[in-house]
Amino acid sequence: MASKSFTFLSLLCFLSFPSLLESQQPYEGLDITDCTNEHNSTSLLGYFCNGQSKSCNTFLTFHSQPPFNTVTTISALLGSDPSRLSQANLVSMDATFSTNTKVLVPVSCSCSGEYYQSNTSYLVQSGDIALVIANNTFQGLSSCQALQKQNLQNSSSFFLSGNYINVPLRCACPSRSQRSNGVNYLVSYSVDSGDTVFRISQMFGVLMQSIHESNELDSSNDIYPFTTLLIPLKNQPKVSQVTSPSQPPPPFPSSPPPGKSSTHKVVYIVIGVAVAALVLIASVVAFAFLRTRKEAATHAIIQASDSKTYGNSGLTSDSLLSGDIAGIGLSVNVYKYEELALATGNFSDERRIEGSVYHAILNGVPSAVKVINRDVSAEIDILKRINHFNLIRLLGLCFDQGHWYLISEFAERGPLSNWIFRRSDSMVLNWTQRMQIALDVADGLDYLHSYTEPAYVHMDIRSSNILLDENFRAKISNFGHARLAGGKEGEFALTRHIVGMRGYTAPEYLEHGLVSVKLDVYAFGVVLLEIVTGREASAVLVGNGIGFDALSAFVRGEVVKEKLVGFMDPLLEGSYHMDSALMMVRLIERCLRKDAGSRPNMGEVAQTLSKISAVPLSGQSPSES
Repeated sequence: MASKSFTFLSLLCFLSFPSLLESQQPYEGLDITDCTNEHNSTSLLGYFCNGQSKSCNTFLTFHSQPPFNTVTTISALLGSDPSRLSQANLVSMDATFSTNTKVLVPVSCSCSGEYYQSNTSYLVQSGDIALVIANNTFQGLSSCQALQKQNLQNSSSFFLSGNYINVPLRCACPSRSQRSNGVNYLVSYSVDSGDTVFRISQMFGVLMQSIHESNELDSSNDIYPFTTLLIPLKNQPKVSQVTSPSQPPPPFPSSPPPGKSSTHKVVYIVIGVAVAALVLIASVVAFAFLRTRKEAATHAIIQASDSKTYGNSGLTSDSLLSGDIAGIGLSVNVYKYEELALATGNFSDERRIEGSVYHAILNGVPSAVKVINRDVSAEIDILKRINHFNLIRLLGLCFDQGHWYLISEFAERGPLSNWIFRRSDSMVLNWTQRMQIALDVADGLDYLHSYTEPAYVHMDIRSSNILLDENFRAKISNFGHARLAGGKEGEFALTRHIVGMRGYTAPEYLEHGLVSVKLDVYAFGVVLLEIVTGREASAVLVGNGIGFDALSAFVRGEVVKEKLVGFMDPLLEGSYHMDSALMMVRLIERCLRKDAGSRPNMGEVAQTLSKISAVPLSGQSPSES
């Protein structure tokens, strides 16, 4: 009887607190400081893309340290949304944290190549090396190996002061097995001095076994500062978990006196069953309560006007929230029209960025509000599935009186086209900036083509749809024409509805309506041509009489370097490597080939651009600070 009761108790505890059935990621320990060994474990470069999803919302932990001790500065350092960070930590947008306060940092995590990462950038300071940046500045949320891999072509740990570098932050999405066991978040926990697996498990209220299995820890339990542990959680972490001292574990019952072991065993079993049953019941009740509360809050936010159907599409704010928008999670807010009107000065011309796009400050965050009077369901469906540093991020939406309002992150420098075609002496991009912009766009497109499920074609790549942030980093915008890719690389779909701008449109699409990822490759080649020459593509390919055939001959010509000077943007004033410029022209020619099958994929394009931009020109700085 006791044996059967014990089996039942074990089963009940298993159902109440399921262990993970599949290992997630290896813990690297002290190897994380081995910056010079090029043959160390590749998992030092990040957590492997073995999750069920290619992207997800998750959290990091970070200790506030001056100058990174406010909502604004921590958000900027770690590439987080300030409004989400303030909400996660129950503080105001202008809050300053006490030194060494542990802060929850919400981030968007996405698969980039083999590894998950959350992308941010960092301005290198005097004396910075990879290990100092990874361990001191980012507190082990990145690694010196990952920094060197993304920013250097050799094992040197030195970076140039005053340059911006890419910083891949360590994050991961739950595996299929973890998802099936209710795990929705893998928190990247920055290990503190004195931390133990037991203490961390108590802090977050999870089993030690789940942490062991999520990080492939051995029985030694050895963990070290400046490393990260993945903490599997069913629910969003609470700031109280990382700020309140953990409670000591209850004492384990001592051995019963002789002659009473059987009686005590039954008592322990009965108590254990009762406790497990109570926990299970409480969990069900709590889940039902939270779900009801969330639904009530959602309906309270949406006013009567928001429930109106747009045209004949059947699309409403309610449908977006309950279905289409649900996948975005924490990163999207639903706004009232009155809030947007107030933030945009009643959509005044002074707040107009361009066309129907307006500048606003919402929840303390600079944002762009786009007014749309068409069905946005397809665009929303794509935006909820993508998550990459070089793709503009959707922050919120609103529906009112037949109009949709999409709120996205604000790009301070505006569209690339302004810096190529409408420039002044103070708006000239140098060679290093142009190469970084090109690489950013290539990375974003490579993500769309190769790392989203399903794959997408943007269908409207042009210089006016490439936005530049404060640091001249590029973000692809305007997904109104985007659609599913035709199939695997080299496969095509057919359409009779031609969209996009003709100067950027591939011949197979114009002539036969063939759709594939190679359409974006062609359009990107046109953008590269504009970046290099400083002129609109139509003026280069047609007005100058160059054309594609002439461009091919130009690349193959014997006196190509002499011709190259006249081909390049004169405002560069020769401040570029001739060999690098020639590599760029050859890449443009490959992207613009009439035969789609002869064009490179965006992964190959990104690799070529990485080689071209690997060594920045010494002494070069932005023309506008």
